[in-house]
Amino acid sequence: MNVPNKLTISRLLLTGAFVIVMSVSFPFSKTLALVLFSAAGLTDFFDGHIARRDKLITNFGILMDPLADKILTCSAFIIFVELGSIAAWMCTIIVARELSITGLRLLAASRNRILAAERFGKHKTISQIVTIIAILVGMAYPEWGKLGELIFSCWAGYFITASIWLTILLTVISGTIYLWKNRDLYISDM
Repeated sequence: MNVPNKLTISRLLLTGAFVIVMSVSFPFSKTLALVLFSAAGLTDFFDGHIARRDKLITNFGILMDPLADKILTCSAFIIFVELGSIAAWMCTIIVARELSITGLRLLAASRNRILAAERFGKHKTISQIVTIIAILVGMAYPEWGKLGELIFSCWAGYFITASIWLTILLTVISGTIYLWKNRDLYISDM
């Protein structure tokens, strides 16, 4: 197994650890969740970079890399709904988009077609990761004492709100573009 595929698998393992840590409460649990999610997000960057640089693109990576991304981000947003950090309808839009595109990619794969990531999709992924990290910082900084309060309390809420709305906007736009550009895959089956 090559390095990019190992990084993809590590992202899935980090996602599991992140979900467990977010589900229990102990001193600095939100800080640990922030570290775990950030590490998982970095694996997303490095696995793609290494795969392209070293020409290590595999069928496993083509399928599992975007799936691991979706599992990571959707897990975080679902947990955030439970914790009251985002509205359920926002999470529904994000998860529905991710499942729709995954379904479309599976349909394309069944026809021996590989659908490349779109530019807006990449921006959407970055905005989702930034939003999740921002929400986690908002949850974690009270654990950091007065310094955390001093640095983050006056602006973190505004940044979190803006990033959530940007993520929703990019999620809708990227999903619409992707479904429209590849409509021949599902219209022919109607």
